[in-house]
Amino acid sequence: MHLVNRGGEIAISLDEIQGLWTEEIYLRLTDHSNWLIEFTDGYMDVLPMPTDKHQAILRFLFRLFDALMVQTGGTAFFAALRLQIRPRMYREPDLLLLLAKDDPRRQNRFWLGADLVVEIVSPDDPERDLVEKVADYAEANIPEYWIVNPNTATISVLRLEGDAYVAHGVFGRGENATSALLPGFTVDVSAALDAE
Repeated sequence: MHLVNRGGEIAISLDEIQGLWTEEIYLRLTDHSNWLIEFTDGYMDVLPMPTDKHQAILRFLFRLFDALMVQTGGTAFFAALRLQIRPRMYREPDLLLLLAKDDPRRQNRFWLGADLVVEIVSPDDPERDLVEKVADYAEANIPEYWIVNPNTATISVLRLEGDAYVAHGVFGRGENATSALLPGFTVDVSAALDAE
């Protein structure tokens, strides 16, 4: 990927300066673009544009989580919204929520934490959602992480135990995914995966 000046000439390749980006440059860039970009210790990762199917699943899940949060006094949002894992590390979960809408971690420019995050596995780099973000969200002390995997037709619900996630459950078609954090909340896996 290249940054281009107004005259159309290539100014610089992002790859040429990986490791040298500052947190402030990352924040300013994402403040003024519609790119989905995650940031870790000087490295920027430009995420792929979501597909129609990805967005259909996300819309389905957002409606369910948002309806619950409206009832219980929390709040739910969807990408793109930056979540600071720690200084010099930001992620853009597909969906994130706080159990209390006035939680001080809810900031305007980016959130300082969340109670639950959801990622829909992207076909370009499944390891990002299945491995890397498991470690990232545990580092951020996020109590629950949902991984929706269209490739395996599953929803995995992980709950934080100490400083690592353990499986609350792996739910497939014909099952309802449940939450450890939200008692009584369920998601029909087939309906989520087949959302249009």
